[in-house]
Amino acid sequence: MEFFERHEGGERAVLLHVEQRAIDSTEDLVEFRDLVRSAGAEILAESVVNRQTPDPRLFIGKGKAEELAEMVTAHGAELVIVNAQLSPSQERNLEALVKCRVLDRTGLILDIFAQRARSHEGKLQVELAQLSHLATRLVRGWTHLERQRGGSIGLRGPGETQLEMDRRLLGGRIKQLKDRIARVRRQRAEGRKGRQQSDVPTVALVGYTNAGKSTLFNALTTSEAFAANQLFATLDTTLRRVPLNAQLNVVFADTVGFIRHLPHELVSAFRSTLEETLEADLLLHVVDASSPERDRQIEDVDTVLEEIGAGEMPRLTVMNKIDQLDDGGVRVDRDAEDRPSRVWVSAREELGLEELREALVERLEPEGVRRRLFVPMAEGRYYALLQGEGAVVSEECDESGWQLEIALPAARWGQLLKQEPALADFVLDPPAEAEPEPWEAALAARS
Repeated sequence: MEFFERHEGGERAVLLHVEQRAIDSTEDLVEFRDLVRSAGAEILAESVVNRQTPDPRLFIGKGKAEELAEMVTAHGAELVIVNAQLSPSQERNLEALVKCRVLDRTGLILDIFAQRARSHEGKLQVELAQLSHLATRLVRGWTHLERQRGGSIGLRGPGETQLEMDRRLLGGRIKQLKDRIARVRRQRAEGRKGRQQSDVPTVALVGYTNAGKSTLFNALTTSEAFAANQLFATLDTTLRRVPLNAQLNVVFADTVGFIRHLPHELVSAFRSTLEETLEADLLLHVVDASSPERDRQIEDVDTVLEEIGAGEMPRLTVMNKIDQLDDGGVRVDRDAEDRPSRVWVSAREELGLEELREALVERLEPEGVRRRLFVPMAEGRYYALLQGEGAVVSEECDESGWQLEIALPAARWGQLLKQEPALADFVLDPPAEAEPEPWEAALAARS
């Protein structure tokens, strides 16, 4: 269900960029143009206005609004797109003055999301966001009839009836969508519960839109999720389970990209999708290292994560697109606790992926155990079992058997002991308070 008509060649639009901050907003303007092009509009002209305090009636001053109307007429524009969030009354008043449709930043992003949603869940979430946004602007199409409202006898006209009917229809549809999305949330919760019970950690990829999340996701999982050099290329969460090493399997979750001033309607509507982020064991924050605005984009992502309650979650930063840097090179930065904190990679060129996997293992590896074992030659199946688990760190072999040092997650070691209780008989480790004995002494003690 879409609420914004599109012409085959793209609607002819005039852009209104409103600077409300004292800092340079060149990148804001570039991003705004990219959003408009992503929606399929043809940019005819642009107007930049400095306005620290919005005008309550038109958002911009009356003089600037009249200049905008002249620009619309001169270029034959069908649409004005404003890089700001307008109130319903400001949107109506601007439309009356410029004599064409006016779309604010929230409506623009909603339109892009409507184009990109592919899954049933994504379409439900986009429609809910659109309806929630439209509900506040419903009066626009019935202004000429709403004047009949007032309650006096003889003045109860079709305007009030139509408005109230539309409001009820919208309210009913919104409730229906919320119920359906609630069922999706329950299904997702069941899936997460199953993964948690199987001790499979989840890594959620987050980041600014067009930072390369889907490209990195495909490179790590050998998948073919849609990836393109455009804003909001993918909306639907994609899950893939892959092994990082012989002991550690991980579920990667590719999530919707964030953007500066992400509309609240979308944050609310995409709550079930964003819950994959909230329930993850680790956030993989993908950053476009080549962007001159990367520090600001990192701050914007941090803001959205705080808003959805994920601000304190553990994360590993991936500085992507190093192939576009003059001094780009694969490296791993570490924090004060000597843990990997940043990994510099190029997902497109597949540079640094092995270092990233090693960093993920280091951050996700559950508490492990190290044991020394002697496996008699006659019990070779236990040796094969441990080799199959990838648990053998070192080994020595003679005619009597194998002397092994093994390392594996504590949970997996416990599972193996339940499956094969005889493994406990092969352990040579002394009690924790005793001094470790040489291999020979340990073998002598066992005999």
